[in-house]
Amino acid sequence: MGKRAGIIDEIRGIAYILMVLYHIYYDIACIYLIDLPDVVDIIMRFLQPFIAGTFIFVAGISANYSRNNFKRGALYFFIGMMFTFVTSVVMPSETILFGVLHFIGVAAMIYGFIGRFTEKIPAWLGVFLFALLYFVTISVPRGYLGFDGIFRIDLPTALYSSPNLFPLGFPDARFSSADYFPLIPNLFLFLAGSSLGTLFKSGRMAKGMYMVRFNGLAFIGRHGIWIYILHQPVIIILLELIFKLCGMNTLFL
Repeated sequence: MGKRAGIIDEIRGIAYILMVLYHIYYDIACIYLIDLPDVVDIIMRFLQPFIAGTFIFVAGISANYSRNNFKRGALYFFIGMMFTFVTSVVMPSETILFGVLHFIGVAAMIYGFIGRFTEKIPAWLGVFLFALLYFVTISVPRGYLGFDGIFRIDLPTALYSSPNLFPLGFPDARFSSADYFPLIPNLFLFLAGSSLGTLFKSGRMAKGMYMVRFNGLAFIGRHGIWIYILHQPVIIILLELIFKLCGMNTLFL
């Protein structure tokens, strides 16, 4: 299975903590429509892609340690579909159609097929190439390749005319999802992580990378899926109680 890297568990633990803080902000500002200071909005809007990118990159690293990426991916995708069902019933305006869990699930299953080939690419070359592909394709869901101000290639509008291609990264004009992480560009970020993961698994990284310095963070990182599943209902319940006690408008109480 390879030597477990403590720093990866700790980074994942930090990402889970930041995720909870972001969703507290999101629920207050976007669901309960309470105005927050502009500086909070700026910080949180910057954190959101950073948090999600960390999850995806670390998930790619962790794919090297999985005994069965098909089973792992199917579990994550199933949990993602549970979120789709619950959000569509409880809060239709916040329905999640292809969020980070859907993506990680599909990416892990894809890696189960192609991992034996990508592992043959020298690790640092793989990190560079897949990271480059990620940044080149980061605007595909918005209709083009490249970067504004540097180079831009508009993609055919026909790619964005189907209501069924949003998992690939080609949403049509009517598509809406409260959380959206399509395969393009995010699969390349996942594969960049998987390339780095081959170094971690082989034990070739610095010894300090394998040490656990903060047991609490490492514990959260190893068991964070339960935090992911439960944190939003807990946040909503607490906000409902707090706002009710303060005489403010609530959604359910």
